[in-house]
Amino acid sequence: MSAVSLFIASFLAATLLPGGSEALLLLMINDTPTQAITLLIVASAGNSLGSISSYGLGYVGRLSLNKQQLSSRSAQFITRYGYWSLLFSWLPLVGDVLCVVAGYFKLPLLPCVILITVGKTLRYALLVYMFT
Repeated sequence: MSAVSLFIASFLAATLLPGGSEALLLLMINDTPTQAITLLIVASAGNSLGSISSYGLGYVGRLSLNKQQLSSRSAQFITRYGYWSLLFSWLPLVGDVLCVVAGYFKLPLLPCVILITVGKTLRYALLVYMFT
């Protein structure tokens, strides 16, 4: 398996498509432990970009969605905490929706990108630390 496979799996795992990249990351680190930091960066970048694409879908999809179609809890969370809520974008299922809702509400892109990346990277770093 290559870093490209990990990047693609991580990207897709951060969209509304089902899937996970954590097992692949840990498997690849187990095979090549000297590449742990590189693989951590690749997985974090792919997962962050996948979440940013979900933000973009929410931003563009604003024209075809109404507020009732959004998850009310996610919308309330975003409304209450703003872009800081994206620190939780790493959570399974909920995090994907948070990114879409952030785009829908047109939260400022730069803070969203930073907080998504921080959250995703910390999650992968914790996994690597716990299982290697």
